Amino acid sequence: MDGEKLIFRPIRKKKNEISVEEAKKLLHESRRGVLALHGDHGYPYAIPVNYLYDEEKERILFHGAKAGHKVDALRACDKVCFTIYGNERIKEEAWAPYLQSVLVFGKCHLVEDTETAMEILRQFARKYYPSEDLVNHEIEASGQAVQIFQIDIDHLSGKEIQEK
Repeated sequence: MDGEKLIFRPIRKKKNEISVEEAKKLLHESRRGVLALHGDHGYPYAIPVNYLYDEEKERILFHGAKAGHKVDALRACDKVCFTIYGNERIKEEAWAPYLQSVLVFGKCHLVEDTETAMEILRQFARKYYPSEDLVNHEIEASGQAVQIFQIDIDHLSGKEIQEK
């Protein structure tokens, strides 16, 4: 955290808060999240992305093009918010499901080292492709056109709400 003391807002309704362990479990299990950045002209820019959660290194990894709105926004401001949601289930009333969500705040940057980026891309592909052959084929076909992005996590929290 670069020596700065960051203070993030606590979850307002404590009864809705889930444990950090539950939040990390949802991060491992989910396949997509929404990345929010500071966009052009002060407008937020939020886009869905596939991702890989690296709990050991406390980071979120995703891929994208080497140029465009996302890259420009990150060059202007590296602070991001990443949100996932899932585990929708019925507990009591069939019409009002419960849903969990996780918010991650952090700083995002491009992974510049090509060898590191390719290894991360391989780990990433293993999450989404059913076989090593498909992983190898995809990396061979389009790996050089892909940029890896890394969010270093400063804070994460999760909650569960009932939609009623």
